[in-house]
Amino acid sequence: MKKTLLTLVAIMFVVAIMLTCFVGCNETNNDGSNTETLSLSNIKVGLITLHDKNSTYDKNFIVAMEEVQRELGLSNDQVIIKSGIPEGTECFDAAEELVAAGCNVIIADSFGHEAYMIQAAKKYPNTLFCHATGTKAHTEKLANYVNAFASIYEGRYLAGVVAGMKLKAMLDNGDVTSAKVGYIGAFTYAEVISGYTSWFLGVRSIVPTATMDVTFTGSWYDETAENNAAKKLINGGCVLISQHADSMGAPNACEEAGVPNVSYNGSTKASCPDTFLVSSRINWAPYYKYVIDAKIAGKTTADIGYDYTGTIATGSVQLTELGDAVAAGTAEKLAEVKAAIAAGTTKVFATNTFTVTTRNGDVETSGPLTTYMADVDDFGDYQGETEAIANGEFQESKFRSAPYFDLTIDGINLLDVNFGD
Repeated sequence: MKKTLLTLVAIMFVVAIMLTCFVGCNETNNDGSNTETLSLSNIKVGLITLHDKNSTYDKNFIVAMEEVQRELGLSNDQVIIKSGIPEGTECFDAAEELVAAGCNVIIADSFGHEAYMIQAAKKYPNTLFCHATGTKAHTEKLANYVNAFASIYEGRYLAGVVAGMKLKAMLDNGDVTSAKVGYIGAFTYAEVISGYTSWFLGVRSIVPTATMDVTFTGSWYDETAENNAAKKLINGGCVLISQHADSMGAPNACEEAGVPNVSYNGSTKASCPDTFLVSSRINWAPYYKYVIDAKIAGKTTADIGYDYTGTIATGSVQLTELGDAVAAGTAEKLAEVKAAIAAGTTKVFATNTFTVTTRNGDVETSGPLTTYMADVDDFGDYQGETEAIANGEFQESKFRSAPYFDLTIDGINLLDVNFGD
């Protein structure tokens, strides 16, 4: 009897320990993370965006998150989107609020958010922080902080092919006599430079004599500045316009002037039916699913890598439908070039497709690149430390996900520069 009683007490003691462990495993930690086993039923994701859906750039992130929410069957309680968060301490505050709300994965979309996302990652080690367009994950080497981008330069190049086909048709038809195109950039950053250079190389693959003027607005989203920039380029003789800016300012100016336009991050076909050609965009949905799956599986940066570069193959780089203003034969040519990129026979930054002018004293020399030390490790010193030329091409987005192509190639004329504050 005594032995049976002791056995019963022992069993009850074990059960009590198991119940304590079970309860503890479902408690929320001080850093906002939940220690219960994660699954699609209890994962919680936060998204921080610089602007709201009025910005085509931020809309691209928000719409992708909404798509993933529907696809994975996540409830409204499992997805929290904070829009209109400036590139300052407000970002850190927003990250803290998301951690407090129980978010296991937090994603921010703007370049200037990075310092504050790193700050939050250091304070909350059980939360996975993901930053799009950032550069420092591979040097910070935190277990819970990662960067992401996509090979959008391939999408830009394809959009440039569409523009080149239109430019060639206009020249052949005698509609224009100039092969000068224009581009509106936000800032003179590598991300923008890589984008407009790849687009220009796409144009030149069809019209080798093309040249390009570039102007910068000093803002990712300024409808008036972008509209005025487009008008400046048009008045300067540019017969076709593209952009790396986020409002309808430039497309509207082009529609008003009857100048063909390649937009970014979304089609303007409905509002600019006479001038819209095509738009390239990064589809962030594959990345969202990737990091959500990684967090559920308990992976750290040692497993998932500090940098993620989405590609055409992953569905991360996309083009919109073609506009009504494209030249005849564009769809067929686009399919041909896309296949060549996928096969590796066409390289966007192949060094035999462009030249760069260098200066030695008073002597200028133009020629192809054989070596270039890129500033991949972003320590703020603006010093190149990584050889980027190999196998006859500039190795874009190989050593980190964010672009680091920052050269001005021959044929491109910068009307101004703008590095922000």
